This record gives sequence, C-alpha cells and structure tokens, in this order.
Amino acid sequence: MLRMRGLLIASIVLAALAGGIYWSNKHEEAEAKKPPAGEPPKILMLPSVELQKFEIRKIGVAPVIVDHQSGQWQMTAPKPLATFLGPVGEVITALASVTADRLVEDKAEDLSEFGLSSPALEIIATRKDGKTSELLIGEETPTGRSYFAKLAGDPRIFTISSSTRASFDKTWNDFRDKHLMTFDQNKVTGIEMNAKGEDFAFGKNNQNEWQIVKPGPMRADGGQFSDLMSALSSATMETTGAEDEEKKAGEAFASGSAFAAAKVSDSSGTQELTIRKGKDQSYYAKSSVVAGAYKVPASLAEGLNKSASGFRNKKLFDFDWDNPIKIDVRDGANRAIYDRSGEKWFLAGKRMDTAAMSDLIAKLRDTAATAFPDKGFTASVLDIAVTSSDGKRVETVDFSKAGDGYIARRENEPGLYRLDAAVVAEFQKALSAVKPAAPQPSPANAKKK
Repeated sequence: MLRMRGLLIASIVLAALAGGIYWSNKHEEAEAKKPPAGEPPKILMLPSVELQKFEIRKIGVAPVIVDHQSGQWQMTAPKPLATFLGPVGEVITALASVTADRLVEDKAEDLSEFGLSSPALEIIATRKDGKTSELLIGEETPTGRSYFAKLAGDPRIFTISSSTRASFDKTWNDFRDKHLMTFDQNKVTGIEMNAKGEDFAFGKNNQNEWQIVKPGPMRADGGQFSDLMSALSSATMETTGAEDEEKKAGEAFASGSAFAAAKVSDSSGTQELTIRKGKDQSYYAKSSVVAGAYKVPASLAEGLNKSASGFRNKKLFDFDWDNPIKIDVRDGANRAIYDRSGEKWFLAGKRMDTAAMSDLIAKLRDTAATAFPDKGFTASVLDIAVTSSDGKRVETVDFSKAGDGYIARRENEPGLYRLDAAVVAEFQKALSAVKPAAPQPSPANAKKK
C-alpha cells in the first residue's frame, strides 16, 4: 500500500515537471518570436512573392485595383491600363513590411476618434491563396508627421509615419504607364522622321553603325542619334488624370499644326508618334501604342524637330581614337606618306617626331564641317587618306577651295562638307611642323656621359 502510494506521488511529480518543462519551452518560444525590446511593432508583413493584387480606396474616389496578370502588373480599375513599375513597386515594397511608429491602444472602444471608422485611405492586399489583409489609415496625429492606422480584424491602434502613408496614397494616374512608345532599343531596325518639312530615315550600314539612309547615305552623328533614340524611348505624356483632360488634348491635337513625327521599327513591328503644336503654343501627341491624344513636354517636341543635317556627322574622319597606321597627304605638288610601326612614325624610312605626329593626328581627328552644301566642289587642292583599324578602314577626303573657305568630300559619299579656312590652316600648320625625330645617342656615347 505504501509502495503504491509512493509510485502515485512520483507520477504526479513527474507529470508536474513535464508540464513545467512544456510551458517553459512554450514561453521561451513565444519570447523568441517577440520583437526585440524597443523595436517598432509590425502591423503587416506580406512578401512580394505572395501578393496577387492590391486595391486602394479613398473616400469619394473610384477604387484603384492593380492585379498581377500574365507575369505583369496591370491596372484593372477604374480603367484597364498598363502600369509603370516604379509606383507599383513602391506599394509592393511598403506592403512587405508595414512598421508602426508605436502602439497607441491594445483595444480601442471608439474608432472614430482616430478617423478609422470611415478611413480616408484603405489598402486591401490579396494573396495568391485568396486571403486578404486590409490596412486602414485614418487621421493625422495631433503632433503631426504620423497617422493612426490599424489592420482590419486586429483591435490594436498604431501610428505610422507620413512616408509610409505616402507610399500607399496614390491615384490611378500615378500608376498608369505614361510612355507613348514601348519599342526595344536593342532591337530597333530603323527610324523614319518627318521634321522641319523634311522626310529622312536612319538604318545600319555594313559595319552595323547607324547612318542616314534617306534621302541618301550619309554618316550620322553618334551622339545626336543616341539623343534621338533616348528621346523617343522615354517620350511620355503630361497628364494630371483630370476627367476632361483627354478630351481637351484631343481637340487641341486636332486643331494643331504638324510639328514632328517619327516611326520606329523593331522586331515586333512599327510604332508611330505624331506631334502637333497647339494654338496655345503647347505640344500634343498621338501614339499608335496608346489610345487618345496627350500633352507632351516642349523638350520632347523641340528635341525631335530637327532636320536631317542636324543629325549628320560633322567630323571629316571616323578613326576617332583608333590610332591610324598610315597617313597619305597630297598638298598641292607636295606628297608625304607617313607609316606607323609600333609607336614610331616614319617618312620614307626616316623616323619622325612622335609629338608632332600626335598633334597632326589630333588636328585630323577634330576637323569638322560648319555646314553641308549641295554643291561647290571644284578642283581638289588637298587630299588626305587615313588608314586605321589595322588596315581595315581607309578614309579618303579631298578639299576644294571655295570662296574664303573650303568644301570637302569623302570618297564614296555623295554629301559635301563646308569648312572654315582656319580649320584647314590649322591642319596645314600641324603638317609643316612634322619633322624628323631628334637623333638618339649611341650606347657608347650614353655610357661616357
């Protein structure tokens, strides 16, 4: 009997110990999950990979819904529109971790005193599994710079920073993609332009370089063409989202005068952009990508309103920083052929001064036209042929005297180049300064010194 009683007591003690260990472990687990002391509480944590769509509601405004469809974020309300990833990404990032400044109340009796009974701003996030989380944002706190907020179904009231609120406080116009063209810059095959009353086009030559192909083959200035490509790819509308804005822009476009137009072709097809100048001196555009007409920045319109000559390469030579290996010059009755071997230049087997040759090359590289005349070339008085790219590129330019300046032409190119007399004089001066290199001391003389 005593033995049985001892066993019973031991069982009770053992059970108590087991229960104590269990609750101790549970307590430690709960404590481990608690945020560190002093760390702001989290209101909502929703990883971006779990988010399917979000809805933003404001009092007196139609809800905005952005949904992830076919691998892209698309606006489905108040109207179906393509979205711009920047503001969409801001909301997604904010939803991933909504952090409170502080906990105001564990359980509020009256939500109206916080502006949360009819919140000015609501964000409803839907996960891919269909579950939703609703963040309510109410009035600004009396001290300012923060707002009252709570999660639907959670009795606690928090404050959040004004920057957190701003991440969610967006309109449908903030989310819409305002780009007027969507071509892939890396896959563009051609660009057609109409500006300054001219029709011209760009294409690639055999060296895969962009050039003007219409009205005739002419070299294009790389910087100017790059600016054109950038302007077209970043062309955006100016819109506030006002209800009658598109109607007014359409009327202004219809009554406006032609200003500039572009057609861009890539692997997916051709997109068109037409810009007109309105009677109010503002600019309006229509795109084949987006329905309707829109006001556009003056910088876009004026940047496209450039003639073909504005895109031409004014430089006479293309060798740029690719050091030439041969320079053949005929100046009147005189002719000189300079050949490079390694870093040394030679004329008829005699080594020439390196600094003087470098100056000559720099003058050639910088020789640029001031205009592009249609005619005026007569007899050549100066011929220059530069071989570069390890012999793969040979550029021949002839110069003809024309009034107080010169007109030049490149071999196998129909266009002409007008140059100031001072430009040619600078080159001729550099040419006359080329002289043999100073004699190098012999090893024996160097040793004596």
